[in-house]
Amino acid sequence: MKPWLVPIATGLLLAGCSVGPDFVRPADALQAAALQSRADHADGAPVSPQPVPAQWWRLLDDPLLASLQERAQDGNLELQAALLRIEQSRAQLGIAASQLLPTIGAGASYARERLSEHGKFAALGAPSGPSDFWQLAFDASWEIDLWGRARRAREGAAALLDASVHDREAVRVALAADIARTYLQLRGTQAQLDIARENQAVAERLLRLADNRERHGVATRFDSAAARAQLATVNSTIPDLVQRRNALLNALALLLGEPPRTLDAELRAAMPLPSLPASLPVGLPSELARRRPDIQRAEAQLHAATAAIGVAKADFYPRIGLRGRFGFEAFESGDLAGWDSRFFSVGPTVYLPLFEGGRLTQRLALSETGQKAAALAYRQTVLRAWHEVDDALDALAAQRGRHAELTVAFEQNRQALHAAERAYQEGAADYIGVLTAQRQLLASQNSLAASATNATLTLVNLYKALGGGWTPDAESRP
Repeated sequence: MKPWLVPIATGLLLAGCSVGPDFVRPADALQAAALQSRADHADGAPVSPQPVPAQWWRLLDDPLLASLQERAQDGNLELQAALLRIEQSRAQLGIAASQLLPTIGAGASYARERLSEHGKFAALGAPSGPSDFWQLAFDASWEIDLWGRARRAREGAAALLDASVHDREAVRVALAADIARTYLQLRGTQAQLDIARENQAVAERLLRLADNRERHGVATRFDSAAARAQLATVNSTIPDLVQRRNALLNALALLLGEPPRTLDAELRAAMPLPSLPASLPVGLPSELARRRPDIQRAEAQLHAATAAIGVAKADFYPRIGLRGRFGFEAFESGDLAGWDSRFFSVGPTVYLPLFEGGRLTQRLALSETGQKAAALAYRQTVLRAWHEVDDALDALAAQRGRHAELTVAFEQNRQALHAAERAYQEGAADYIGVLTAQRQLLASQNSLAASATNATLTLVNLYKALGGGWTPDAESRP
């Protein structure tokens, strides 16, 4: 074997060696997560260990909401931007993987040359007249990845590609939750608008009654003035509710990637809020880390940070490569086709860093610190997921209990207003009782409507915390 082939053969034998730590998947810290409401609430949320449905919004049994979710998958601009980030990460992976392959190039040159008559070459007898020089050559080089620097770079780029894929799914989960949340807020605002208009009709009836009693001398000016003030108070709430409804319509259009007022004709008509399902599938605690795309993304980023340590450590070791050149050169263009005009060179190259001014050491320290930061970010993401699920379950149970009590309060206030209005009409009570009962009824109606909206919103928060909105087993890359 020729002497210059010895380091190349050694490099090929050791090509499987990679410096730096190997990535180890973190232990699942969500095994002990409690996927059930606390015992503090008598009316806890009914949960079951069945798998979390990917299209969890279908539990609300609202075809219009399901239609909006499907349209947003194609029209949402943020989701499209996440898809482009995946393509960018895929290109970065291709760039990193190319370091494992040889590079080959071709070049050609032509020069019109003349030597100085007083130069050293002319003194040695070389002709000093002008001449042409033609050259056609092929160059190839290949760095043997002896210490795994290129392989670690490719490993890190692949992990970042996985992180971008999971980032897209995190956007999908957030998008599904935002659409459901905005849609439910729209329905809740429309319900409050209907309540305001119902109370407007009640206030107008009571005003006519007070005016009639005043004209017949059985009531004072206070009664009619108080009734007119109550009507104005109810009327003042309507413009704000209309403005909020229109803003929510535009917010839904933005989530679908549509211009303002696109959904007005489709969603302006009021519809009742969807009812909560009888049972909520929440899956198993051991599946929570795999269902949450943000946890998967943090794990992939930790993997990339670990691979970066290997890249930084490999820079301390020698780089061994093979470089070759082959081509033709001649003073006459017609001689380029002759075999005698050939030239070549081939041999190994070795580069050993001796002094870099501390750059390599600091780069390694930077990579190790980045890995520690990524590990802390992963732990923080897992802990936040656990808190979000627990808070959502607790909020859902609280809203169910609150809604039950507000239903009783609304029914009693409705009966109280009916009794006060009847007593006032018969002259057995003054208008203060009617005014108080009407205000209490309006407040209880609004509280009941807000409670119904909040109950469905806590369901949205729960399934966002559970990572619903995508299917981990069916994950695909564009």
